[in-house]
Amino acid sequence: MVGIVSSPEPFKVKNIVLAGAYDLYGRGRVSNFINGINLLNMGLSVDGKSISANNISNFTQQLNMKNGSFTTSFNVGEKATVNYTVYSLRHLPYSVMVDVSVSAKQDVEIGASNSMETPDALRDAQNYFNEIVRSHVAISLLTTTAKSPTGKIGLAASTTFLFDEPKDQQPNIIHAMYDNNRHSMRFTKKIQAGTTYSYAIAGAVLSTAHHPDPLNETERLAIFAKMEGKQRLISLHNKAWDDLWKSDILIEGDDQAQQDVRSMLYHLYAFSRAGSGMSLSPMGLSGLGYNGHVFWDTDTWMFPPLLVLHPEIAESLIDYRFKRLEVAKQNAFSHGYKGAMFPWESAESGAEETPVWALSGPFEHHITGCVAFATWSYYCVTQDKEWLKNKGWPIIEATADFWASRVERNGPGKFDIKNVVASDEWAENVDNDAFTNAIAKANLEIANQAAKLLGKPENADWSLVAKNIPIHQFPDGVTREHATYNGEPIKQADVNLLAYPLKRITNEVQIKKDLEYYQTRVPVSGTPAMTQAIFSLLYARLGDEQQAYHYFQDAFIPNLNPPFRVIAETKGGTNPYFATGAGGVLQAVLMGFGGLDITPKGIQQVKSKLPAHWKSLTIKGVGPAKATYLIKK
Repeated sequence: MVGIVSSPEPFKVKNIVLAGAYDLYGRGRVSNFINGINLLNMGLSVDGKSISANNISNFTQQLNMKNGSFTTSFNVGEKATVNYTVYSLRHLPYSVMVDVSVSAKQDVEIGASNSMETPDALRDAQNYFNEIVRSHVAISLLTTTAKSPTGKIGLAASTTFLFDEPKDQQPNIIHAMYDNNRHSMRFTKKIQAGTTYSYAIAGAVLSTAHHPDPLNETERLAIFAKMEGKQRLISLHNKAWDDLWKSDILIEGDDQAQQDVRSMLYHLYAFSRAGSGMSLSPMGLSGLGYNGHVFWDTDTWMFPPLLVLHPEIAESLIDYRFKRLEVAKQNAFSHGYKGAMFPWESAESGAEETPVWALSGPFEHHITGCVAFATWSYYCVTQDKEWLKNKGWPIIEATADFWASRVERNGPGKFDIKNVVASDEWAENVDNDAFTNAIAKANLEIANQAAKLLGKPENADWSLVAKNIPIHQFPDGVTREHATYNGEPIKQADVNLLAYPLKRITNEVQIKKDLEYYQTRVPVSGTPAMTQAIFSLLYARLGDEQQAYHYFQDAFIPNLNPPFRVIAETKGGTNPYFATGAGGVLQAVLMGFGGLDITPKGIQQVKSKLPAHWKSLTIKGVGPAKATYLIKK
C-alpha cells in the first residue's frame, strides 16, 4: 500500500507512493498517482557536523528481499559507524519505519532529525507538532496535511520517535519550522566510545481515498506504532513476509537466475496486498510511471503468478474490477455496446483514464476479455463456486454480452471484430486482430461454461458468436496477426498468446510455426519486456530447452539496471520497476519450465523442459492447497 522509493543520499527517501491516491493533474489531463508527503527524510550530525554523501565512507546499501527491508551503512570518519533500515511495514498497510543505530568509536554527540516534506505539486500544506505524555511514555507527533493538486483529496502523514530507554532518560524533542512545505523534529544525544545507540521513527500516511479523517487516523497509527514498540513491529513485519515466502521458487544450479526470479517475486509481493481491493500498475509502487493506472498488464501478466502462488492476493485484483463493473457497463453503453466494456487505463473510478492522444483508450478492446479470462482463471484455481456465483459470474456474463454486441454480423460464418488496437499496439485500427478475436471467443465460451456450473441455461447466441469469429492465416499456415498484416515489426506478443495463455492453438507444429515467424518480427530494442517471456514459456513446453533459456534471459537481462538489477520496461531503458515484465518472466518459470497449467479442474502439470544447467526447479506453496511441485533433469 505504501511504496518507499530509495535514494543514494544518506538518510533520504526519493518518493512516497500511496496506492489508490489519484488526482487529475499533470500528464494527459487524466488521473495520476500523487507524489505523497515524504515523511521519512532524516538527518544526522556528529559533533555538530551534518553528514552528507561527501563526508562519509564505506557507503553500502542492501535490499533484503526475504524480510522486505532496505539497509544503508557508512562510516563517519573515525568517529562512528551508522546503520539504518527502512521498512514499509507489511502487517500494517499504511505504516512505515526507519530503525537507526549509531556505533561510537569515540565519545561523540549526535543530532538526529526527522523532516516532513510536502512535494511542490501538493497544496495548502498545514504542519502540526503535538506532544502527548502518559505515565510511562512521551509521544511527540510530527504531522502534515495537504491537499492534492486540484483539492480533490486530502492527505496526511505523521511520525514519532521510538526510543529504547525509559521515559526519564529519553532526549528532549525540539520542533523546528522551515517553511510551509517542511518542518522537522530533532534531538541530541551523547554516546560513549564503544557503545551503540539506537532509535527509530515510525509513522503512517493516508488520504481521504482510504479514510474519511486522515489527519487524526495517521496520528492514531503513529501512536499505535509507538506503543507496539520497535521490536514487535519488526517481528510482526518479518512474520508477514515469512508467510508470503511460503510460496516460493527454488532454482538449483543457477544462483543468478535464482536471485533474479526472487527479485521479481519480491516486487510483485511488495506491490500487492490481499484484502485491499487494489490492483497493480505496470510500475507497481516504484514511482509515478504510467500514472499508476491499471492496464491488461495486471490481468494478463502479473495476475497469473500471483494466482498460482497467492490466490488471496489475486482475489484482490479481481475485486478491483468487480467494484468497477457498473462503470464498465456505462462505458459499453457510451460506445453503443451492451454488457461491460472495461477501460484500457483504469484508476480510482473505473472510468476510462487513457490520455486522449492515445488511441488505445477507445479501441484496445481486448482488455475486456482479459478481465473475464482472469476472473475465470481465479475460479479454476480456487474452485470456489460461491465466489463464482456472487462475483465471477457478473463479470463474465457482462463481458460476454459485450462481445456478442461488439461483433459485426456480416453473413453466415462472418462475425468480424473491426477497428481495434491490437495487443501488438503498433497495429492500430485494424480488423480481426488475432488476440482480440481469440480472447473474445474465449470469453464467450467461458461464459457458457460458468453458466453450466451455476445451473443456468446455455446462451445460444454466445455459442453462435464464438464459433463464427475468425482467426486468419497466411497461405503457408502461419497465423496472421490481423486482416491486413504483412510481416511488419511488432511491439509485443499477439498471435503467440493464442498458444498460451488462451490455448486456442494447441497443435505443436502450429505453435512452433507461429513462434519461428513472429520471433523474427520483434525489434532488438525499444519494445516492452513481455514478448520474450512468452517465447520462452512456449519453447519450454515444446521441449526446446536451448531456445527456452535464450528467451528467458532475453526477457529481462538486457533490461536490468544497476545496482539492484531492477527491470526497466525496455532493453537499455531507465524506467523501472517494470512489474509487467516480471510477471511475464515468472510465468515463463512457473508455467514454462515448471509446466504448471491452469485448467477448469484446477492446477495441473504439463510436460516441459528445464534449462540444461538447472538441476531442479521447486515451486512451493502452489494454489489453495499450498502444494509443492518438483521438476528435475
